[in-house]
Amino acid sequence: MILLDTRKKDFKKKFLRLVDRASGADPKIARSAFEIVEDVRKNGDKALFKWTKKLDRLDLTKKTARVEKSEFKKAGRILGEPLKRTIMTSFINVVEFHANQIETSWVVKTGKSRVGQIIRPLRRAGLYVPGGKASYPSSVIMNAVPAMVAGVEEIAVCSPCAGGDVSPAVLFAADLCGISEFYKVGGAQAISAMAYGTETIAKVDKITGPGNAYVAEAKRLVYGAVGVDMVAGPSEICVVADDTANPAWCAADLLSQAEHDELAIPIFVSPSQKMCAAVAVETARQAKLLERRGIAEKCLKNRFVVIKTKNIAEAIRLANELAPEHLELAVKNASKMLDDVQNAGAVFAGHYSPEALGDYLAGPNHVLPTSGSARFSSPLGVYDFIKRTSVIDYSKKDFLKVADHVAEFANAEGLTAHAKSALIRKGGRR
Repeated sequence: MILLDTRKKDFKKKFLRLVDRASGADPKIARSAFEIVEDVRKNGDKALFKWTKKLDRLDLTKKTARVEKSEFKKAGRILGEPLKRTIMTSFINVVEFHANQIETSWVVKTGKSRVGQIIRPLRRAGLYVPGGKASYPSSVIMNAVPAMVAGVEEIAVCSPCAGGDVSPAVLFAADLCGISEFYKVGGAQAISAMAYGTETIAKVDKITGPGNAYVAEAKRLVYGAVGVDMVAGPSEICVVADDTANPAWCAADLLSQAEHDELAIPIFVSPSQKMCAAVAVETARQAKLLERRGIAEKCLKNRFVVIKTKNIAEAIRLANELAPEHLELAVKNASKMLDDVQNAGAVFAGHYSPEALGDYLAGPNHVLPTSGSARFSSPLGVYDFIKRTSVIDYSKKDFLKVADHVAEFANAEGLTAHAKSALIRKGGRR
């Protein structure tokens, strides 16, 4: 655990290291991801299945790589009703939230001319869902729903599968989202397959979804050939608390991220020395009770930061500098502080808005910017699955009124061909 106090002389230096937490990929990971991505780009299915066999110990063919209709139906039969209802509740809430993000085309008319913007959905999206030993139906919903609401025509999912069987919960969530194209491949090889296309997986226009460091680096490598949502870093949470907070609740929320990854970053900020001490003790106590105790305790040892501030205003200012993925305001009258929060992927206001609520059920997307990128990035949304096309439609009369201005600007920039393309329409020299 790292203890910081804003009154200490060395605080600024240590805090700036925390703010500047974004880092490039590990060189070894970068080399491996590049090798895999290039192999699949050049050799298609042959490389895709080779790497899947080598890394996931799963021997696939073109026929067995895709989930069959019968597997979706089986998932619906064997999944317990309580979990079905929970997934459906999440789906409904996420759809209702994202429906508010729908954009429409617009036109501005001036005389007989018009300019505007056409909104169109992407034709084909590729969603990456983490898998292997774990099951993440929430990742299916959070990635698929905004694509579905945007009107994306084709949605393909790639997810690594331990033993070749996809989690029934994941398949049920996919079926609920209208997805029938689901492939049992993961890692950098899946990202490359979606980006460049293989004999089995058709190329997509954009890839979204979280993954491990190899997946993140592969997304970085294919960006440009396709769009990507973000290159995400480790999970992070910042809890700002006053003396009305419950230390046990704050500790539980911090551990909700610590159990993700040894590299996750849980941060607790408070002006109360008593609260800082209580949360530190409670976090260590609860970590011992977790199923993922080893991961959580290693994260707490090396990455858990407790910051003592002068007051809540200073705590909010530091949170804005951190620009965390998740920001909890465990304070009295939290909703009144929302205007003061400038940089956060998502804000969880008040004592009854834990980060886990946003992960699964509230409605807003849980795919959020990390590593301080909330300063300039947004959560995944419908807007990530649309494209905007500008339209300029001038009449002859309106164009002739401005042609000289166009030519003047072009000549000022030394682009005489641009000027001529305007003046030639006035009957100027050819």
